[in-house]
Amino acid sequence: MQSQGKLYFFCGKMGAGKSTQSRVVAAEKKAVLISEDDWLAAHFPTQITTFDEYIKYSNRIKPFVKSHVQSLLSIGVNVVMDFPANTVKQRTWFKLLCHEVKSEHELWYLDLSDEACLSHIAKRRVEKPERAMFDTEEVFHHVTQYFEAPAISEQLNVVRVSSDT
Repeated sequence: MQSQGKLYFFCGKMGAGKSTQSRVVAAEKKAVLISEDDWLAAHFPTQITTFDEYIKYSNRIKPFVKSHVQSLLSIGVNVVMDFPANTVKQRTWFKLLCHEVKSEHELWYLDLSDEACLSHIAKRRVEKPERAMFDTEEVFHHVTQYFEAPAISEQLNVVRVSSDT
C-alpha cells in the first residue's frame, strides 16, 4: 500500500512569517508549496480590494484547492499550504481535508507578539509596495480580532515556533 503524503499548514497573526516559514518547510520536506496569495492573484487579479472580498474569493477557490491537495496527498506527495489556519473553523477545514484521505498533518503555530508582527508588516510594506494597501496597522488589528490560537481540544499535531526576532 502506498503511503500518504503529509500536509503542513500554518497559524499565526498577520506578519508572523507564515509565508516565509512555508517556503522553508517546503524546501526542507521536499514538498509541493501551494500559496493562497498565488492562487488568488492568478484567478482574481483585480477583484480583491477589501477584506470582505478576500474572504469571498478565498472561499471560492477552496473546493478546487482541497481536491488538488487531496489528490497530491493520496499519491504520497507532501504538501505545504500557505493558507491561513488562524481560526478553529479554518483549522477544521484542514483537518477534514487530511482525514478524508487518511493523511497526516502538522500545524505550524508561529506565536509572535503583536509588536513583532507589526514590525514585520512595516518591513514588508517597503519590500513589497504592492501589498501596502493591506499591510497596515489598521488591517492588522482588524484581522487579529478574529485570530484564535490552536487549542489542545482541536487534536492537531502542532509545531509551536515562538520567537520575536
